[in-house]
Amino acid sequence: MDKNLARIRHERSLRDFPNLRLEDDEYVEFAFMRSKICLKMIFGGMVAGLVVILLGFLLILMGQAMLDEMGRNFLFIILFALLAAAFIIGAVSLRVYRGNRLYITNKHVTQFVMNSLVSGSINIIDLAQIEDASFRQDSLLQKLLHYGTLRLSTIGDETTYTFKYSDISAKDLRAVTKLISEAKKEAGKEA
Repeated sequence: MDKNLARIRHERSLRDFPNLRLEDDEYVEFAFMRSKICLKMIFGGMVAGLVVILLGFLLILMGQAMLDEMGRNFLFIILFALLAAAFIIGAVSLRVYRGNRLYITNKHVTQFVMNSLVSGSINIIDLAQIEDASFRQDSLLQKLLHYGTLRLSTIGDETTYTFKYSDISAKDLRAVTKLISEAKKEAGKEA
């Protein structure tokens, strides 16, 4: 690649991905996140929870004559607490969803994994150390909704890095595999 073009791509990657520590001649080729189906599931769960809570409000309002004021206020407090819990769970789920990213540069793979607000990890793999890249779909639902698991296996200690709920296309997987083989060739020239 032309050095000027590589420099421009590096500067753009620094601007677009400030959370990555890129080397001087490194730039981002791909930036993957979890599939949009995860986002739809989060919003679907929030809507279902809100519908149930609103139905609870309606039932309380319809049955007001049977409850005294203290009982009605107690039920309203419980429903408001459930409403607040639904919004908090939704906000935490969105934060965790956005915290899962996979960046593939011309030299490394950087994976940010967030399981909860307090549990997460960062994995950085040299492209030349990757032996195998594969994409797996284990169920009919995954095939229908076009998501699965990206697996990257390393040479030597045979560590496997997975990026679940990914919607990487076959075209993207071929491009990643090509990047890996180019990185291996480059590493072979340097050795």
